[in-house]
This record gives sequence, structure tokens and C-alpha cells, in this order.
Amino acid sequence: MTRLTKISLALAFLFCASFTFLHHGWADYDQTKPMDFETKIEESIYENPHVLAKVKYKKELITVFLAPTSRMTDRGLTGDMITKGTSVRLVAYPHKTEKNEMRAERIFVDGKKFELR
Repeated sequence: MTRLTKISLALAFLFCASFTFLHHGWADYDQTKPMDFETKIEESIYENPHVLAKVKYKKELITVFLAPTSRMTDRGLTGDMITKGTSVRLVAYPHKTEKNEMRAERIFVDGKKFELR
């Protein structure tokens, strides 16, 4: 292998590994403990890689990871539907190590269910 090829492969590996490290993965969430609760959106960020919502759960502010924007809009859930003050029902899984983080499996807005997986 030429030196340039080796360097290119090493850089490609480092580039891919950096994204793998940054991606949290769904295995970090405890799917044996689904949480079903009603709350209000305190803040939302409707952008990729995942839409985020900050909500109160048991008087604590938590971050809930929703789906990517493309999946949300494909299923009819727009950013305007989950703004501050919107009442929602969430079915979510808690993070195994991060106390104030969850991943939502589904969200109900105005009584309508949106599957996020």
C-alpha cells in the first residue's frame, strides 16, 4: 500500500470514529422502564440530528430526544405543534446513566398519537 493510501484510510477511519463516538445510540436508554406522562413543552429545538424538547417530569427539567426532523414532518408533526407551552403526553425511556435525559417512543399532541421510532 502506498503511503498516501495509508494516510487516507487512517483519516477516513478517524473521521468515521469521531461520529460514532458522538452518536448516543438507543442502547443507552432503558427500554424496560417506559414512562408515560403528561407535561408541557418548556423549550423545543426542531433541528437535526434529533428534535429536542425540554419538559418537566417530577418537578425536574429534563431533555427528551424525539425523532429527526424528516421523520417528524413525514408523520405530520411540525415544529409549530411542539412549541413552548404545548401540552403533550410522552411515552419515553430514561437514559441509563444521565439522570435528566429520555428518549421518546411516541408523543401525543392534541390527543393525536405520533410514533417516533
